[in-house]
Amino acid sequence: MKAIALLQRRIVIAADAFIEVVVWRVPVSLPPSTRAFKYRLAYIVEGRCVLRYDNERGKGDHRHSAMGETPYDFSTPEQLMLDFEADVWRWNDEHGRS
Repeated sequence: MKAIALLQRRIVIAADAFIEVVVWRVPVSLPPSTRAFKYRLAYIVEGRCVLRYDNERGKGDHRHSAMGETPYDFSTPEQLMLDFEADVWRWNDEHGRS
Protein backbone atom coordinates (compact mmCIF):
# COMPACT_ATOMS: atom_id res chain seq x y z
CA MET A 1 0.00 0.00 0.00
CA LYS A 2 1.30 3.44 -0.92
CA ALA A 3 0.84 6.65 1.03
CA ILE A 4 -2.60 8.18 0.48
CA ALA A 5 -3.06 11.95 0.41
CA LEU A 6 -5.79 12.85 2.91
CA LEU A 7 -5.53 16.63 2.81
CA GLN A 8 -3.73 19.11 0.63
CA ARG A 9 -4.82 22.69 1.10
CA ARG A 10 -3.35 26.13 0.50
CA ILE A 11 -4.86 28.96 2.53
CA VAL A 12 -4.06 32.47 1.33
CA ILE A 13 -3.40 34.78 4.28
CA ALA A 14 -2.23 37.86 2.35
CA ALA A 15 -1.04 38.74 -1.14
CA ASP A 16 2.44 37.56 -0.13
CA ALA A 17 1.64 34.87 2.46
CA PHE A 18 -0.07 31.49 2.60
CA ILE A 19 -0.37 28.38 4.74
CA GLU A 20 0.02 24.95 3.19
CA VAL A 21 -1.32 21.87 4.96
CA VAL A 22 -0.52 18.39 3.64
CA VAL A 23 -1.44 15.14 5.41
CA TRP A 24 -0.91 11.57 4.17
CA ARG A 25 -1.93 8.22 5.58
CA VAL A 26 1.12 5.97 5.39
CA PRO A 27 1.07 2.16 5.39
CA VAL A 28 3.44 2.01 8.37
CA SER A 29 4.46 4.66 10.87
CA LEU A 30 7.70 6.56 10.31
CA PRO A 31 9.88 5.77 13.35
CA PRO A 32 10.19 7.18 15.93
CA SER A 33 6.54 8.15 15.38
CA THR A 34 3.90 5.51 16.10
CA ARG A 35 1.15 7.13 14.02
CA ALA A 36 0.20 6.13 10.49
CA PHE A 37 0.24 9.77 9.35
CA LYS A 38 2.82 11.99 7.74
CA TYR A 39 2.19 15.72 7.77
CA ARG A 40 3.62 19.07 6.77
CA LEU A 41 2.19 22.41 7.87
CA ALA A 42 4.07 25.39 6.46
CA TYR A 43 3.69 29.14 6.64
CA ILE A 44 5.22 30.87 3.62
CA VAL A 45 5.80 34.65 3.60
CA GLU A 46 7.36 36.49 0.66
CA GLY A 47 8.37 33.15 -0.87
CA ARG A 48 10.20 31.98 2.29
CA CYS A 49 9.10 29.26 4.71
CA VAL A 50 9.10 31.04 8.08
CA LEU A 51 7.42 28.29 10.11
CA ARG A 52 6.97 24.55 9.51
CA TYR A 53 5.72 21.59 11.51
CA ASP A 54 6.40 18.12 10.12
CA ASN A 55 7.40 14.58 10.94
CA GLU A 56 10.19 12.67 9.25
CA ARG A 57 11.59 9.19 9.53
CA GLY A 58 14.39 9.31 12.09
CA LYS A 59 13.43 12.76 13.42
CA GLY A 60 9.83 12.32 14.48
CA ASP A 61 7.56 15.28 15.15
CA HIS A 62 9.34 18.64 15.08
CA ARG A 63 9.01 22.27 14.13
CA HIS A 64 11.21 24.65 12.18
CA SER A 65 11.38 28.37 12.93
CA ALA A 66 13.93 31.17 13.07
CA MET A 67 15.13 29.52 16.30
CA GLY A 68 16.06 26.37 14.36
CA GLU A 69 14.58 22.90 14.59
CA THR A 70 12.94 21.86 17.87
CA PRO A 71 11.01 18.73 18.90
CA TYR A 72 7.21 18.95 18.86
CA ASP A 73 5.16 16.97 21.37
CA PHE A 74 2.35 15.64 19.16
CA SER A 75 -0.82 14.71 21.04
CA THR A 76 -3.76 14.95 18.59
CA PRO A 77 -4.30 16.29 15.06
CA GLU A 78 -6.59 18.96 16.50
CA GLN A 79 -3.93 20.15 18.95
CA LEU A 80 -1.34 20.14 16.16
CA MET A 81 -3.52 22.53 14.14
CA LEU A 82 -4.15 24.76 17.18
CA ASP A 83 -0.44 24.92 18.03
CA PHE A 84 0.51 25.71 14.44
CA GLU A 85 -2.17 28.40 14.17
CA ALA A 86 -0.99 29.97 17.46
CA ASP A 87 2.58 30.05 16.11
CA VAL A 88 1.41 31.70 12.88
CA TRP A 89 -0.45 34.38 14.89
CA ARG A 90 2.62 34.87 17.10
CA TRP A 91 4.93 35.15 14.10
CA ASN A 92 2.64 37.69 12.44
CA ASP A 93 2.43 39.72 15.64
CA GLU A 94 6.22 39.69 16.13
CA HIS A 95 6.77 40.78 12.51
CA GLY A 96 4.12 43.50 12.37
CA ARG A 97 1.79 41.52 10.13
CA SER A 98 -1.28 41.53 12.41
